[in-house]
Amino acid sequence: MATDKLYNVCGISKLGGEYKVRFANDVLRIKVLAKHGHQDIRLAELDTAMSKLDAVKAIAKMSEFEDVTAQAAIADYLDRKDDKPAKAVSAKVKAPAKTPVKTPAKAPAKAKAASTSDLEDAPF
Repeated sequence: MATDKLYNVCGISKLGGEYKVRFANDVLRIKVLAKHGHQDIRLAELDTAMSKLDAVKAIAKMSEFEDVTAQAAIADYLDRKDDKPAKAVSAKVKAPAKTPVKTPAKAPAKAKAASTSDLEDAPF
């Protein structure tokens, strides 16, 4: 991960019709989000300070975030940020079999040039 920051509060909010996961160190972040036009703001205090990835995994199990919209926002975040599932899936999936490379068909042989020695004696 790019940073080692830890967060005490994690949740979701809706801005412009799209739900996203939000992080903070204080529940008063709700006021700032509301001021900037966020709707359906749901933040939960965590037991301990956690990294973003651990915080999202923790709220995924909470009853406040059981609804479809919250789980979709959480799953979207985990799809983008969590490396472990991507590695596990790629290990189980076999690479497709290589298809044989077809050699291009050879062009037909060019017609042999006609001998013009017989035509030299012809009148014009």
